[in-house]
Amino acid sequence: MAKLVKGMEPEHHAGDYVFCVVINLEDIDLNEIILFFKEPEGYTIIVKQDLADRLKLGYSFIAAWITLTVHSSLSAVGFTATFSTALADAGISCNVVAAFYHDHIFVDKKDVDQTLAILKGISEAS
Repeated sequence: MAKLVKGMEPEHHAGDYVFCVVINLEDIDLNEIILFFKEPEGYTIIVKQDLADRLKLGYSFIAAWITLTVHSSLSAVGFTATFSTALADAGISCNVVAAFYHDHIFVDKKDVDQTLAILKGISEAS
């Protein structure tokens, strides 16, 4: 766990990202979708805000996207809790996507600098 935390190296992706719900994906270029997840109510998608605006998709949360560049394991116990607890202690809400190679964190865009500082601090302290 200490090796994962030490190697997190957060990377901020430029741009603003939003979570939207669509019933189908027919009118959206899949190459422009960061993530989609099928739920009973529809597909939750994460896309750049300008794409959502062009497609007139509704959203309520504008996020910054941060990738933890360390190759994390899907079976690692406590990794998400380590950084999400630190962010929660600072009053920062985070939406975490654990993909195959990396963890991705979406935070309110106003919190991106503070989030990066907290993540770097956790990494340096381990």
